[in-house]
Amino acid sequence: MAVYFDHRIEAPDRSNLPSHLTWHSTLPILAVASSGPASGGSVDLYLQQGECVKSCHVDRAQPAVVLRWHPVKPVLVLGWESGEVVLLMHPSGDQTVLPAVHTARIALLEWSGSGSRLVTGDQNGALAVWKLDARGRLLGNYLVKHDYNKPLTCCIFKPASPGVDVAMLARASVSGDESALDMFSWKGAPLKMGPQEGLGFYVSTSDGKVHAVDEQGKTSPLLSEDGSIRKLFYLEKRGVLVVVTDTLMLSQYTLRPEGGAHEFMKVKLSSTAGQNVDIIWTENSLLITATGEPVIKIWDLERDENYVLSLDETLGFKKGEMINCVSYCAAKEILAAGTSKGRIAMWKTAMQPMSSSSYKADAKALWKLQTPTEIHGNVTELQWGSNQNLLAANNSRTVLILSEHVMSAHFGQQVAAVQLAPTQLSITNFSRGETLPLQCDMHIRGVCVSKDSVTVWNGKHISVFELSGTALHVTGSFPCDSHIVAVHDENLYTVEPNRVQIRTPQGTVKQLLTFSRAEGNPVLLDVCQSYLAVGTDTAHIRVYDLSRRDAKAHCGAKNLSDHISDLGALRSVKCNASGSQVSLLASQVNGRPDHKVYFYDIEMDTVTHFDFFTGRPSTGVSLPDESDKQKFQENEIGGRFPVAHCWDENEPRLFVCETAPIGSEKSANAFSDLEDVSVVTLFCTQEHGLLLQDCFSRPSGLQALLALDVPYYYFTCKVSSPIRAAPASPPVMASRRPLRDFVGLEKCEKGTRDAMLNFSFYLSVGDMDEAFKSIKLIKSKAVWENMARMCVKTRRLDVARMCLGNMGNARAAKAVKEAEAESEPEARVAMLAIQLGMLEDAEKLYKSCHRYDLLNAFYQAFSEWPRALETAEAHDRIHLRTTYYNYAKYLESMGHKNLALAYYEKSDTHRVEVPRMLQDDTVSLEVYVTKAKDKNIYKWWAQYLESQSNMERALLFYERAQDYLSLVRVHCYLGNIPEASQIANNTGDRAASYHLARHYEGHEDIKQAVHFYTRAQAYNNAIRLCKENSLDDQLMNLALLSNPEDMMEAACHYEEKGKHLDRAVALYHKAGYVSKALELAFATEQFAALQLIAEELNENSDPALLARCSDFFVQHSQYEKAVELLAAAKKYPEAVELCLTHNLTITEDLAERMTVTDSKDLTEEAGKALLEKIADCCMSQGSYHLATKVYTQAGNKHRAMKALLKSGDTDKIAFFANVSRQKELFIMAANYFQSLDWRKNPKNLKRIIEFYTKGKAPDLLGGFYEACAQVEIDDYQNYEKALDALMEAFKCLSKAKDGSSGQQEVRLADLQHKIVLIKKFVHIRRLYSEDPDEAVRMCEALLEEPELNPAVRIGDAFGFLIDHHCQQGRLQTVTLSNHLQIIKDEILLLILLHCDQKKQNTHTDNWLHTDTYVFYNIGAE
Repeated sequence: MAVYFDHRIEAPDRSNLPSHLTWHSTLPILAVASSGPASGGSVDLYLQQGECVKSCHVDRAQPAVVLRWHPVKPVLVLGWESGEVVLLMHPSGDQTVLPAVHTARIALLEWSGSGSRLVTGDQNGALAVWKLDARGRLLGNYLVKHDYNKPLTCCIFKPASPGVDVAMLARASVSGDESALDMFSWKGAPLKMGPQEGLGFYVSTSDGKVHAVDEQGKTSPLLSEDGSIRKLFYLEKRGVLVVVTDTLMLSQYTLRPEGGAHEFMKVKLSSTAGQNVDIIWTENSLLITATGEPVIKIWDLERDENYVLSLDETLGFKKGEMINCVSYCAAKEILAAGTSKGRIAMWKTAMQPMSSSSYKADAKALWKLQTPTEIHGNVTELQWGSNQNLLAANNSRTVLILSEHVMSAHFGQQVAAVQLAPTQLSITNFSRGETLPLQCDMHIRGVCVSKDSVTVWNGKHISVFELSGTALHVTGSFPCDSHIVAVHDENLYTVEPNRVQIRTPQGTVKQLLTFSRAEGNPVLLDVCQSYLAVGTDTAHIRVYDLSRRDAKAHCGAKNLSDHISDLGALRSVKCNASGSQVSLLASQVNGRPDHKVYFYDIEMDTVTHFDFFTGRPSTGVSLPDESDKQKFQENEIGGRFPVAHCWDENEPRLFVCETAPIGSEKSANAFSDLEDVSVVTLFCTQEHGLLLQDCFSRPSGLQALLALDVPYYYFTCKVSSPIRAAPASPPVMASRRPLRDFVGLEKCEKGTRDAMLNFSFYLSVGDMDEAFKSIKLIKSKAVWENMARMCVKTRRLDVARMCLGNMGNARAAKAVKEAEAESEPEARVAMLAIQLGMLEDAEKLYKSCHRYDLLNAFYQAFSEWPRALETAEAHDRIHLRTTYYNYAKYLESMGHKNLALAYYEKSDTHRVEVPRMLQDDTVSLEVYVTKAKDKNIYKWWAQYLESQSNMERALLFYERAQDYLSLVRVHCYLGNIPEASQIANNTGDRAASYHLARHYEGHEDIKQAVHFYTRAQAYNNAIRLCKENSLDDQLMNLALLSNPEDMMEAACHYEEKGKHLDRAVALYHKAGYVSKALELAFATEQFAALQLIAEELNENSDPALLARCSDFFVQHSQYEKAVELLAAAKKYPEAVELCLTHNLTITEDLAERMTVTDSKDLTEEAGKALLEKIADCCMSQGSYHLATKVYTQAGNKHRAMKALLKSGDTDKIAFFANVSRQKELFIMAANYFQSLDWRKNPKNLKRIIEFYTKGKAPDLLGGFYEACAQVEIDDYQNYEKALDALMEAFKCLSKAKDGSSGQQEVRLADLQHKIVLIKKFVHIRRLYSEDPDEAVRMCEALLEEPELNPAVRIGDAFGFLIDHHCQQGRLQTVTLSNHLQIIKDEILLLILLHCDQKKQNTHTDNWLHTDTYVFYNIGAE
């Protein structure tokens, strides 16, 4: 909790009244202008506690009217009523009077952003621009002067143009950006680095005009308004100029780049007429006005929202109190307002920013009104200022400087002191149960208490009070400039540069504890038991032992900068009771609080930490090896940072820390005001490191953690909720809360307390043996209950069962045992928490494991119905209706029947539950039924009316419910049979028809009974009546509509009577009794029916019946049907024989059915014979593929191949041969392919060679090659290919076995002779291109070879010679061989003459080639 200390300024002349005040933007210097009727006007400067700077006094005969501080330097510009402008330097007091430019009252003074320009203006409209150097001194005369001839009102400088980001530009240059490199080039324009100072400005006049002055000082009109302009603001984010006139008309203008302004919005700000208006502008675009009313009006120009903030009388404000002035501190986000009753109201914004989506609805809720500060008088002016965020207030008589101070509090030896006001303390002695007030004559900045004394100080003075009974009296008071004090026994510890002083209560220095320059100046002190911990401004710590007369060093100085990265400064240092551990809070270099607590182990000389951001300790600090527990710990305490910490005053292992969520560090100077603060307790030891002992949220009525002294935590209370012991007693500002493990054991003896601590410690460690040893002698049920509570936090159900057994709580033990069926450990622990009354813990556990069904049941069990409904609707929708039902039952039990009715409807149980609930209130029930419009409820109400003999209304509601059975039933009861018949006929309701049929049957109206039984589809009853009453015509139709049993009965009825036997056969057939139908059909010779029945027979029918039917079809020449039935009867030979006899086509389906593979009726040989017979039949029918298939199934692949060869399907022939892999089949396939035109189909040629090879028939393959050679010679005269083919033939025949007594050798010799001759002819052809004469000679010699013609055709050889002589032009000299003597002379002569003629033709070569074959053909003849 923070308060504001007020310091009244030490004015040199108290008779003067303050009129204006202003703070320097960074330095804690306040300028105050005052005036009096006798002394004229003066300006003085004051420091932060109101001390007057005497060297900086300025006075004139007329008052000062405008004050403005230089934005950086301690230079103040003063504007006087006379038109004089003075520059005042601090602290020297040097004054510089500007040249006389203004002759009228100064109206405005404004500095540029960096202070290099100063604008001055007066009431006559004269405006001057001055230039100053970097030290704030004037440089010559004015730069520019303008005269606007109207009083000037406002002036604002244009915002600075953004400079170049040099770092980003350098990165772009390195990456190769040429434009970035050009900007660095010396050839270009000078590079502007950083934000530039804006030297242009806007100035307004009283006639409503705004002028723009550029950087060169040229002025131009910008815009014009109706009325004098009061304020000018610039909204930099949107580039918008905001203008507010004296009539509070707000206008917004967009500024054009080429000049001029465009108005896009105008609005009237509401205000009370005749009141002074204070208007301020904030950086986040808020326009805040105080118009002398009890409220502050805020306009959010960026979001176009407005709202008001009002005073709250419950916080001490008075009715009718008006707000005169406002000021906003952006650093603290505090809005201050001065009232007419001398109070300063402060609104603080929420610490965590809200999302933009929720801003509009909750903008007003962001501001929280604080307790006011009273300064008396009428507050007319407020202003925040300096880097210390000081607030100056003018109450019309004097000026007060308010500085924020966090309320001091301390606890020691069962005594707590809490500051209530700047000079008041509340002292609470918990051991005596007393509360004493302490009023001091100084502003208290710190307090330290022990069981016998209270020490207070303000940074300049220390006072020591002795506690004696119920009184306090001063035992020592002395001046001391120490900002922090610690107390141990009779000694006081104060600090000054580089040392700690040990003093007596009267201020006498007894001992000095010195620190080196490297160790720094002591700034933090803490005493625990007999140990003093000291922290310095250079992050060093020391611990001293105070148990002796003189303080002795317990350890050397430790430099924490070597162990903590990014360390800025120490925030707090605490020592434990044994002096073995020191805990530290630190801030980072950027000033933000570190989210770790550091622990310095003095004996081990090590620094460890616990990180509250991750919820884990540092590496090397042990934790129990329980992943579930670690996860729970991280979820429970992660994402936070430490606020305050302390050790137990007597137990050195126990450490406690307050933590707040990450994101609220911006309020680090007022941690006690944080929300959502958790209190975390840890065990800290060398052996086991840091172990979580407990974690809970700080109760809402408590302000901050004060101390830990087992068995209690000690807290300060909020001012709004102090604890009063009695109506007249002072408020108790300190409260204590027992530790979780000591609830109910607050007054236990020391042995029990130590045992409980040891049990909790070993339970956290996981050492159950030591934990049980520490409590084995305890018999108290309360102790065992507390230990069971510990088990909820540590999740040790095994220990909890033992504790429950020692408590004798059988019910809880049974519930925990049953909860073991739950799969989630959190759910099991939650049941333990419920049994122990730890409802908040149970709720958190159920939420953590997402068992919303159990959480819903938990809320219902404790009548938390709103939360149960919320949980069911959001997370447990499977039990939503059940939850609605249970809530309705609860409401009914509480007498809230109307609300219960609504939830019964939501649970969809209203049809039963609402009539039950309202059964005693028939009027309400009838109203509900009428409004419900629910058929089930109508039916229930009609039944109720019928029970009350109100048949007429019962019929009405039965009709609304569409309950036709009940309508017919009641009409029958009333004797309205025609009406009942009409309802049954019109609606077709089966139940109604059945009831009416029973009625007619009872009254022996058989015809109507049969009719309504039929409409009711009660065919058995209708059939029964037809049989009993010989209604045979209707019987058949009814039987066909009914089930097989009824059909069977009807058929039997017809058969017994011997009439309508065709109906009997049809019914037997329809009912599925085919055999019976056939027997009856055969017996009565009903051939049409027999044929109809036979069509539905299949292989599942009786074989004998099938055979009988097949005979019937054979007799009637229906052979196809007979074959089907024989196949179904598995009489395959007969079926095949029938097909052969009558030439019936065997389909693939029929063949498949007759294919016998595992029949027990036929042997294997008989089965094969049957298949071959089927295949033969298929062959005769031309179904070659089917025949192939059946032959293959019969195992006769040879015949299968023959069938396939007949089909001519080459692909299937090749496939079948490859699959069968039999020599004979390969040869058959090759022979078949050889019979085809294999010359045009290379695929077939390949198959022939492949199959002869696979069939191991080289002689056949050789013959094929020989035939190929002959084809090449005869058809294509290609002797080269023929030679290759003969060579292959020779190779194949060489491999063949000679089984024909030497014929093989003869064949090979003949083949060899052919090869030799062909080789010669091929050689002759090839030689011709090189040596034609030799080739001709060899050809003539070849013609002399015996048996040439079979190998080389004679015509080809003579053709070769003729070609040669024709080419040589020697046709007449051709010498004919003896071989040509057999040719007639005249034919030869014609050929020669023809050749001679063709030689003269241009196409000689072609003709010669063609004619050669003509010649050969003739010669061949």
